[in-house]
Amino acid sequence: MTTITTEAPAAPRAGETLGRYTVERVEALPEMQGTLVLLRHELGARHAHVIRADDNAAFGVTFPTVPSDSTGVAHILEHVVLMGSQRFPVPDPFFSMLPRSLNTFMNAMTASDWTTYPFSTRNEKDFFNLLSVYLDATFFPLMRYESFRQDGHRFEFETPDDPSTPLKLQGVVYNEMKGAMASPGAVMWRAFGKALYPDLTYANNSGGAPDAIPDLTYEDLRAFHAAHYHPSNAFFYTYGQLPLARILDAIENHVMSRFSPQTLDVSIPDQPAFAAPRQERATYPGTDQERGAQVLVGWKLGYSSDPDLNLRWSVLSDVLLGNPAAPLTRPLIESGLGSALADGSGYRDSFREGAFAAGLKGLPAGKAAEVEALVLGTLESIAQSGIEPELIESSLHQFEIAQKEVSNSGYPFALSVMFRLLGPWLYGGNPITGLRLDEQLTRLREDLARGPVFEPMLRDLLAGTHRVTLEVAPDPELAARAEADEAALVARLSAAFTDEDRQRIVADSLRLKELQGQESDPSVLPTLDLSDIPTAVSDVPYTTERAGRARIARAEQPTGGLTYLDVQVRLPALPDTLLDTLPLYTFAVTRSGAAGQDYVTLARRIEAVTGGVSASVGVGTPPDDLGALRLAVTFSGKALARNAPALVAVMRDLLTAPEFTRDRLEQLLKQRLAGLKASVVQSGNAYAERLAGAQLSVSGALNERLTGLSALNTLKGIVEGEGGLDDLLARFAQLREVILQGEPLIALTATPHDLHLDLTDLAGVFHGEAPVGRPAPAPLPRAPQARTTDAPVAFNAVAFQTVPYTHPDSPALLVLSRLLRSEYLLSEIREKGGAYGGGASFDTRDGLFTMSSYRDPHVARTFQVFRDARAFLNTPLGERELTEAVLSASKLLDPLTSPDTAGRMRVFGDHAGYTAAAQQAYKARLLTVTLDDLRRVMDTYLTPGQAAYGLVTGRDPNTLADVQALGLTFDVQSV
Repeated sequence: MTTITTEAPAAPRAGETLGRYTVERVEALPEMQGTLVLLRHELGARHAHVIRADDNAAFGVTFPTVPSDSTGVAHILEHVVLMGSQRFPVPDPFFSMLPRSLNTFMNAMTASDWTTYPFSTRNEKDFFNLLSVYLDATFFPLMRYESFRQDGHRFEFETPDDPSTPLKLQGVVYNEMKGAMASPGAVMWRAFGKALYPDLTYANNSGGAPDAIPDLTYEDLRAFHAAHYHPSNAFFYTYGQLPLARILDAIENHVMSRFSPQTLDVSIPDQPAFAAPRQERATYPGTDQERGAQVLVGWKLGYSSDPDLNLRWSVLSDVLLGNPAAPLTRPLIESGLGSALADGSGYRDSFREGAFAAGLKGLPAGKAAEVEALVLGTLESIAQSGIEPELIESSLHQFEIAQKEVSNSGYPFALSVMFRLLGPWLYGGNPITGLRLDEQLTRLREDLARGPVFEPMLRDLLAGTHRVTLEVAPDPELAARAEADEAALVARLSAAFTDEDRQRIVADSLRLKELQGQESDPSVLPTLDLSDIPTAVSDVPYTTERAGRARIARAEQPTGGLTYLDVQVRLPALPDTLLDTLPLYTFAVTRSGAAGQDYVTLARRIEAVTGGVSASVGVGTPPDDLGALRLAVTFSGKALARNAPALVAVMRDLLTAPEFTRDRLEQLLKQRLAGLKASVVQSGNAYAERLAGAQLSVSGALNERLTGLSALNTLKGIVEGEGGLDDLLARFAQLREVILQGEPLIALTATPHDLHLDLTDLAGVFHGEAPVGRPAPAPLPRAPQARTTDAPVAFNAVAFQTVPYTHPDSPALLVLSRLLRSEYLLSEIREKGGAYGGGASFDTRDGLFTMSSYRDPHVARTFQVFRDARAFLNTPLGERELTEAVLSASKLLDPLTSPDTAGRMRVFGDHAGYTAAAQQAYKARLLTVTLDDLRRVMDTYLTPGQAAYGLVTGRDPNTLADVQALGLTFDVQSV
């Protein structure tokens, strides 16, 4: 086992040479206790290395990519380069490495003007394994024609070997972008770039517009790679404490030694200024004409690489829009025109020349002039009356917290650092300005002391002519027109096809199918062994004490001067009506007023003394009983240690004295509804999984009611019905009392110096002796459930109820989910079926096993693939497949933590029964799972008769026509 130590090596000196690299600069990073080393290779490649005592090592290589059209060439190339390379000529080395690695992150992504390939891992052997695969993939891809056809676009007959059946367009990226461009947020972002920078690469859809993707040729793809994927155009990034010299040697041997210098022009010019403001309009396939439109007013600013300008617009954007009480946010929302800020609102430095925008969503169409007048008038008023110094100071306080915090929560910190420095670096600026703000903050404070800073910026903004007012509106007919346009495109492109051309399409389809079915030899890929799996389970020490009804846990962690506070309250028994109210309460409680302060005053208080507070609702089960549900509400917050007592006071007021007004609650619920509606098109697979799981168990039913489409329907009934708000306010008052009668566990995470924070007042608010409730809602009817929405693709799911955490079969089910994901579903659903994604998962705590697909052009075919999973287990499988599945499963048992999360995870895990000892026992059983175990648990728990089906799909009535052959009859409802 070669885990990485946590001792940072010494940094090289500026001017020193390491092989053919020259160290150009070495800078201390005191905020994160690290050092930045900037190097340049003789070929022109740039390399940023962050030395830091962190056992999670990271790598990334980024290429500026500037497409000149919307064929999706950069995005399709991102896919194709990961589908076989010179050293690793297997069909999908990227996906093959996922189960052969203990990575903490692996991905690739395409932005408007760059493409990046990052990974991170805590295992040294794994780091160099992944490094070799990533380097070979990006610089020496095979770029097979068949890979281009599979993931890009291709003609294929509905029955691939029958040219008399209808001709269709297929392709993973093609189907992905059909789904993506059904999202109003995605349409807004693409339209905004085109509207504000019409003469630059940002006018193009780098992901690919579905109607333009078929124009991309294989030759275009290869030419784009040759023009962009060269060391002279590469920005390398590494992080951690692995020896820099060894990393550079590996890159030299794998890549640099095989290239010669090349002059590349990937520059992006300045966008010529508009002579006068413009208005633009875009549409997306939607049916909500009353609340589905958005309007955004945006300006082009100066260079994103200017560190002072970047900081000042970041601060000003936060001042204007950063919280509900902000001086631009509040008038926009309280106008009643819309329900929430438009997608894209705020400062954006992801263009070479930055942008600022503000607007509203949740509008009927035709409101562009009103929103524009409101935005301009509000900004004019702010510029004239001035910005309160307290608001500026509160925003600077947030930047101080961001500078100090080191967190892996949601995303590895190692890669957060990469994206922070890439911003200025890629646009010709100094990468250190993305990591250190001291000089810019000092200059800003000095300028603020001399007089107004932000008001002149606003006056200049309002006087500028490079402004766009962009409306994005739903078009109920667009989906049908897009389908007709696709058919017309196919007809146009195939109009001159001869019988020979049709036979060639059949032959190409059969050839692709043959290649997809061929066994490859993954032994050419590097891998890990079971001995590389860490056997230890993190057992963070903490102390506990009783304070009345509350239990207080204090966990010592190196938090860098921040204090984290979590209050988890297990709830007593709740009536049915309050169950549906809980997610609305937790959404509204931190966005409303409290303790005599209205929402504006409280929001300003939270901004001034904390790094944010939140509330959430969760469902838990003990390790040995799936039926013994526990419902909990958790309040969480963080603050600089000097403000920890103020954080405690905020949390106490939110718990004991929340104040909800009818007008504010109506605003919040409209915001919530807009967000949930948008999430259906983006995360339809999760909703489909919840629909399936809700038919099987009380935990599945409860999760669906709290976070699924049932919750969306409940919210729609309140917002779009009559009288619902008054009833909801009464239920909110009941919930406050129920929460205070709950069983609280308070977790404090801080440095030793800050660990003795007085929590007496907070603990003392809980009273009563009500036992913890055991909610048991009725599952949905056991019938296939389908929900239709504004999506041109489908999200399919099947679920099975299995066993609790402590059952001996649970580890085998976890391993089975990883085996099916990597060895079966990826090939069948993505490669052969053309969906963007397909996978299997097993929730070890609620015992639900699911298989699902994402942005899928098929329904019946995919459900048949799910049913055929058992037959796949009868195919020749060996120790390699089993070992990789166990490796993949072990990653789920050993998540990446950081000082902010390690303490609370251990405290709450122990409290729920998932102790270090229980986790250790689970991991030990995992390492003994056999292939026979996998077949046995599938035959026991995952039979067709035990399956429950869920589906989220478009509104085309023909979508479900072919599922009858599977014996499935769906209960169809509209979202």
